[in-house]
Amino acid sequence: MKKIAVLLTCYNRKEKTINCLKSLYKAIEISNQGLNFDIYLVDDNSADGTSQAVNKYFPPVIITKGSGDLFWAGGMRLAWENALASNNDYDSFLLLNDDVILAENFIVQLIQTHEFCLKNKGQTGIYVCSTIDPGNSKISYGGVLITNKGIKVKKSLINPSDVPVSCSMANANILMVTKAVVKKIGIFDSKYKQQFADYDYTLTASERGIPLLVCPGIGGYCVDDHGNNWLSANSSLKNRIKFLYSPKGLGYKEQLYYLKKNFKYQFPYYFSMLWLKTIFPFFWDKLKKTRAKTKV
Repeated sequence: MKKIAVLLTCYNRKEKTINCLKSLYKAIEISNQGLNFDIYLVDDNSADGTSQAVNKYFPPVIITKGSGDLFWAGGMRLAWENALASNNDYDSFLLLNDDVILAENFIVQLIQTHEFCLKNKGQTGIYVCSTIDPGNSKISYGGVLITNKGIKVKKSLINPSDVPVSCSMANANILMVTKAVVKKIGIFDSKYKQQFADYDYTLTASERGIPLLVCPGIGGYCVDDHGNNWLSANSSLKNRIKFLYSPKGLGYKEQLYYLKKNFKYQFPYYFSMLWLKTIFPFFWDKLKKTRAKTKV
């Protein structure tokens, strides 16, 4: 593995984007792995001067301006398409969220996992680095293990070990996809604008027999900013329905597509929950409060 395309997208969070790139360049500098990196950034029409700042501090970054309605999955897909169109024949594609501060040794973790995969699986795969929330030191994003598929799906984030471990699906906050994987399953599904693209992609890889491994150690620092995935009863029905369909809310159309594609037997439960959250949020508020007390 010699040539790597780094893929990012951003929108109106200049400081986070710059800090992410700073940590990336620092990690590249100290990794001493003899790798060549090209960085592709899609700026989805930011109004805060992100592109200008990136040009100033990191001139080699290849910037593409978006239309303003690409959202996360659309921006990442465009960055990926640009890397493939360059004809540079990259050995792998490194997907990053621009709000991650990367650990200095995360590249070493990825390469070690790649070598482990070749030796133990006989093929290349997809490798995910875990991130921790700097506020509470808990795993915020990374590899996810599906533990049960009943009426609903039970899953949990994996705590990284001292060796690579397999997972069921993964977040793309720090995700490396090798060339062989792209040749086999392509890139992100174009049906997704904001959410679910990374889960869908890694689930597809798992189903096709492609190794999906969680790297040892911690690859970076990132706050879990998802928050509640519903609006409370204090919001009007109009706003709740708007949130249901919003790509940054419940992403209704995307979510239905994702569920039908990957969890068809659990679809009735999740479909019902989407509307329960929207039409009767006070039941959902009460349910979540009860569960929170039970955990305590």
